[in-house]
Amino acid sequence: MSWTLDFAPLLPSPAMALLTLAAVLVMAASLWRLGAGGLLRALAIALLLLALFNPQLRQEERTPLDNIALIVTDHSDSQKITNRLKLSLKLEKKLKASLKALPNLEVRAKKGGVLDDADRNGTTLIRDMNDALADIPRDRLAGVFLITDGEVHDVPDNIKALGLKAPVHVLLTGKKNEFDRRIELIEAPRFGLVDTTRQIKLKIVQNGTPTDAQSGKGVGGITKLRVRREGQPEQLLRVRVGEELTLDFEFPHAGQNILELELEELPGELTHVNNRMVLTAEGVRENLRVLLVSGEPHPGERTWRNLLRSDAAVDLVHFTILRPPEKQDATPINQLSLIAFPTRELFSEKLNDFDLIIFDRYRRRGVLPLIYLDNVARYVEEGGAVLLAAGDQYAARRSL
Repeated sequence: MSWTLDFAPLLPSPAMALLTLAAVLVMAASLWRLGAGGLLRALAIALLLLALFNPQLRQEERTPLDNIALIVTDHSDSQKITNRLKLSLKLEKKLKASLKALPNLEVRAKKGGVLDDADRNGTTLIRDMNDALADIPRDRLAGVFLITDGEVHDVPDNIKALGLKAPVHVLLTGKKNEFDRRIELIEAPRFGLVDTTRQIKLKIVQNGTPTDAQSGKGVGGITKLRVRREGQPEQLLRVRVGEELTLDFEFPHAGQNILELELEELPGELTHVNNRMVLTAEGVRENLRVLLVSGEPHPGERTWRNLLRSDAAVDLVHFTILRPPEKQDATPINQLSLIAFPTRELFSEKLNDFDLIIFDRYRRRGVLPLIYLDNVARYVEEGGAVLLAAGDQYAARRSL
């Protein structure tokens, strides 16, 4: 309990200042001209001025509020390596017990680093800390404890950006001599032209320092990197840790092209999951090459040709089967077509040159032997595309 004297002026501050100045002048004049007789008048003016200042005597009863200590524990995926999370929870429990033993201190705990929404990028432990501080008055904050492995991706460059006057303590989990190597991708293409090569840039990053026994007799700065490309033998490279490395990414075919990188595993690494990386990029052709095979003449052929030729980036090769083998008559070959159907050349030698094969109203009537259709199936398995445009023929016995 305490007593305080407050003033609540009845007039605005500028008016009170002018009245005070006028009262002082009047009291000084009264004392100078009337002498002792003016003392009573000056006292009356002073009491009137004091009444305008409206003095108030207050009695206050105050109840002190407890300070607040915040504990934020990192639950990100990197904490699940070895027994870090178990150690963190044990440390959190012990820290809570120690802080609660202090007088006038409230302890709050929050789970941080959990990827519970799509806008997170990495371990955002500082964001979780700020969320927990939103309902804590800053003058009641005693301190913040962060229990983490140190892999935090939203730490500000300037500590003043946190806006905290209370101390922030970081308790690191893990062992002193832990180390890990990983492949860090710097630059990689998303697509490339078929039969061309583009470059990727990467770096071998090492956290911690392995012992001579772990790194292989003191060669911790050099490691082995295996490079696997489609249809090619494995390539083994010796690379230096921490230096940027440039590799060729080849695009042998259209569609998805794959490049696999695997880093040599060392005993004692925290995890071997990040020692392997698979890169994919789309192979595209400069022009879309289309083979259109019409099983019979029909008015819709013109629609196909108008559609495909409307784009200058499409190279179209179109053949129409005018006379199947079961329909033989005396009509000369040179009146049926200008060019004989080059089945062997199209479906054996140059099949992979096309990006799309369209069978338009096509039925199996012996024009294309089964061996050529096997080539088409293999072409699809290797990334090619086939479109069947058919009506009733699709359900027929000779359907593709």
